[in-house]
Amino acid sequence: MNHSCLMISTLLVMAAAAFAQESAKLIKFPAPDKNGGIPLMQALNQRHSTRDLADKKLTKELLGNLCWAAFGINREDGRRTAPSARNWQEISLYLAMEEGLYLYDAAEHALKLVVAQDLRKLTGMQEFVATAPLNVVYVADTQKTGARPGDDALLYLGADCGFIAENVYLYCASTGLATVVRGMVGREELAKAMQLEPQHKILLSQTVGFPK
Repeated sequence: MNHSCLMISTLLVMAAAAFAQESAKLIKFPAPDKNGGIPLMQALNQRHSTRDLADKKLTKELLGNLCWAAFGINREDGRRTAPSARNWQEISLYLAMEEGLYLYDAAEHALKLVVAQDLRKLTGMQEFVATAPLNVVYVADTQKTGARPGDDALLYLGADCGFIAENVYLYCASTGLATVVRGMVGREELAKAMQLEPQHKILLSQTVGFPK
């Protein structure tokens, strides 16, 4: 191989590596499948919590559908699949996976890399969270509420988070996935690892995976 060919080959390898690195920072989902799953009443009948999860990874399609079901955009005006007080849309979904911590961008229907580290073990106090394929961390941006002293904003944050978590429960029941929502979280340590701002409040975590 002559010098010119070697240089071209090296540049192609570098370009491919750079492209792969950029691709890892953004996971763009296909359009959500709005015709899948089982009827609502059957999903309600099968909804339950489980901590007995396999370490099998979720597919890109399952991740995308789960995010959309949880808090995706379902109307042209930007409103979502779960209600929020005064349409604050103050809850963000952070997905902790082996590959890193990602933030769900509903407008783009995509995941954006936040921290390129495996933070799963920090999302809860129980051992199974460290090996589960996905832990969703629900974070509220308190600045979006415009709350004043004496307001019931904290009650609304809890209610809004509960709506989203239940959407995840129903999606999991509808598709044969396993899930459990958890309140036992080391919030201070996790918030630091997630690089959250002071106005961001970790509410709950929810583990999702395939049942064993």
